[in-house]
Amino acid sequence: MSIGDLGLWQWLALLQHELLLFAGIFFLIGAADDLAVDGLWLWLRATGRGKAPVRRRAALVNRPLHAPAAVLIPAWQEAAVIGDTIAHLLASWPQATMRLYVGCYRNDPATLAAATAAAKGDPRLRLVIHDRDGPSTKADCLNRLYAAVATDEVRSGRRYAMVVFHDAEDMVDPAALGLLDEAVAEGADFVQLPVEPLVQRHGTWFSNQLGSHYCEEFAEAHGKAMVVRDWLGTGLPGAGVGCAAGRGALERLAAAHADGQPFASGSLTEDYELGLGIAAAGGRCRFVRMRGEDGSLVATRAFFPNRFDHVVRQKGRWVLGIALQGWDRIGWAGGLLEGWMRARDRRGPLAALVLLTGYALVGLTALGGVALIAGAGEPVPLTPLLKALLIANLAAFGWRAAMRFAFAAREYGVSEGARAVLRLPLANLVAIIAGRRAVFAYIRTLRGSAAAWDKTEHDVHPLRLGLAAGASGR
Repeated sequence: MSIGDLGLWQWLALLQHELLLFAGIFFLIGAADDLAVDGLWLWLRATGRGKAPVRRRAALVNRPLHAPAAVLIPAWQEAAVIGDTIAHLLASWPQATMRLYVGCYRNDPATLAAATAAAKGDPRLRLVIHDRDGPSTKADCLNRLYAAVATDEVRSGRRYAMVVFHDAEDMVDPAALGLLDEAVAEGADFVQLPVEPLVQRHGTWFSNQLGSHYCEEFAEAHGKAMVVRDWLGTGLPGAGVGCAAGRGALERLAAAHADGQPFASGSLTEDYELGLGIAAAGGRCRFVRMRGEDGSLVATRAFFPNRFDHVVRQKGRWVLGIALQGWDRIGWAGGLLEGWMRARDRRGPLAALVLLTGYALVGLTALGGVALIAGAGEPVPLTPLLKALLIANLAAFGWRAAMRFAFAAREYGVSEGARAVLRLPLANLVAIIAGRRAVFAYIRTLRGSAAAWDKTEHDVHPLRLGLAAGASGR
């Protein structure tokens, strides 16, 4: 039969076959990539190197800093949460040699007023007003804060040993500053602590599931992938919160840029580039995962976005900055292992395309089933190759669901682990739409569109709901 003789049913069967082959192969490649990381993590666990050690929280909270530390928080239109964040941070980290720098914009008086009220006369707070209207970019605001740090060093004659980064909505862990200081004192140039999104119960059922789907993603990323990267010795991508850079490492990063600033103002993912940039310059990077005697992680906690448009916007920005702009900005240098990790980071657009293909296949299969019932079609036999692909992908999906359940259940309890598996289709839908948004945004940047702080909105701080710093959402 020639191509011209094919009927509608034959065309649909041919399309289904080709899509199945495409999706099956790329799903399997992704599964093999994940399985390699899983295998390394399981080996680390079996040999005792992948387990988080336990420390007394009180010893870390009361640990004097080995040298002064600066904490930077850039803020734009964060009046709803910045006050709680500042008050909680100053109370949680009592060290006298810590200074908190909060960057506000001159055209954002509400955030400035909320930050001022939260200080309650604590001399460790420095409010830095940006000399331009906002929003610019988060990287630009961080550069302004860095300049303020450098100015204070000159005026006081005292140099900071490390710079800690946080966001305006964060709830810091009381033990975190001591742990970061300890790692920097031991020679680390960049340190990342785990991020633990909080389970959401304060919205509608759908918004709660949407905001909580970050829980399983970070539980797996910061419970496994970052542990493996740390062991491999590759560059660690910064999360932008709960991380610290040695003062000398930041200075070297700034010296390497033509404008003398550590962050590229046009970057939308300056946090991701921070750790990789320090590693590329020869700095030592560490991912420090520890638990208190109560079993909870020493981690940064926060509510993540729970509106669909906000979630898509945030994840689209991550894909744009990491997968697309990151390819342009930081390339593939660093050897085989570094290339593997960067390829994993940049697979977002391809993963979105493959997921979309998978859901299109579900639709075609349903259409074919209706046609069979109506007697308008006939069963299409599967080739041995397609059967093998389907079996392999089904097994890979089962393994992936089991891993997602295990990591979410470990941090949030069995019930949340089960919900994490049920949220997989929702997470996939977000990934597809965010991938599309990122690609179109990247095209606009190629046409000369300027980068802007495409931030998400925050309307409630965890403290307002009575959540303690060590809460995991269980």
